[in-house]
Amino acid sequence: MNKETNALGAAIEKWKYPLLILLIGLLLMLIPTSKEREEPAADAQEALAAVLASTQGVGEAQVLISDHGVVVACTGASNASVRLDIIRAVGSYTGFGSDKITILKLKK
Repeated sequence: MNKETNALGAAIEKWKYPLLILLIGLLLMLIPTSKEREEPAADAQEALAAVLASTQGVGEAQVLISDHGVVVACTGASNASVRLDIIRAVGSYTGFGSDKITILKLKK
């Protein structure tokens, strides 16, 4: 048993600094760095809707932004060129890719 204790002590001595750094790293990962991501402010949604509505061909626009994507409902959604302009504008503003942006036709 004395030989095993010496081997364990030697292993701990050899690896104590890497293990200490690993432990500190794990503890640092547990510390929250910021608040949970909050829902986007209604002002951001309204601002984007206002910009889109002032764009040629879009017409009236309503915008919903979530953590998973953006939904835009507008009267000009049936025009492919308008849809492309909306996708580019929304992607530029939010950073979402085109696969996270949905454009729907708004009832008149």
